[in-house]
Amino acid sequence: MLLPNKVIFLTGGSTGIGWDCARVYAKEGAKVVIVARNGDESRRRAEELGPDHLGFSCDVSRDDQVKEAIEQTLIRYGRLDAVHNNAGIASPSKPLHETSDEEWEALFAINLKSVLHTTRHGIEALKASRGCILNTSSLVGVIGQEIHAAYTATKGGMNTLTKSMALDYAKFGVRVNAVCPAGTWTPMLRTWAAEQPDPQGVSRYLDEIHPLGYCPEGDVIADACVFLLSDRARFITGHIMHVSGGAEIGYRRPS
Repeated sequence: MLLPNKVIFLTGGSTGIGWDCARVYAKEGAKVVIVARNGDESRRRAEELGPDHLGFSCDVSRDDQVKEAIEQTLIRYGRLDAVHNNAGIASPSKPLHETSDEEWEALFAINLKSVLHTTRHGIEALKASRGCILNTSSLVGVIGQEIHAAYTATKGGMNTLTKSMALDYAKFGVRVNAVCPAGTWTPMLRTWAAEQPDPQGVSRYLDEIHPLGYCPEGDVIADACVFLLSDRARFITGHIMHVSGGAEIGYRRPS
């Protein structure tokens, strides 16, 4: 197993890529703490993983709630080996000038300020364990995306924040990396695709933006995350890992 007895604090872990990560982390021997705004869902997911795991209600945009969740984690396990900042939202799908102050602030609070909260309250425990931090970013934070200006701003910020954190915490043996998916099938993406005028066309488009020829399930992202959190990545920090089927080097499958 790649993550034996590691205690991993996972935000947004009850659905989508987060849930795929939670399952693989548990399979690889970790004790997973799933936090999400829906506390009942978080607890149900933790129960699915088994008795060694926990689920909490936690709005990651709220500093007090993150503080409480990390304190409860330390009470239960006595240590913290990794924080995976996975929680995020993508709406609204708008150009910048149409984005309201409230929409902008919600995106930044959940996608980016949450990392401040988990780091503020988790860093001392991570120093003690010489642990690591993993941030879920997005390829669009590197290459941009039409009508997603505020979202891409949060993910571009996530990428440079990851590098700065890596420099700040290297002296303590704490590694900080990010994973950058392109398109990935999640319940949210499937719902969105089904609502489009041409669902089959959307599915074909999502396949074709990846040079490897298909839009993956979340398990391919989870496998990369396991590696970055494991001791096999012990000399990797400040890295923005693209898990994108080559989308950043072509963005179209050759015909």
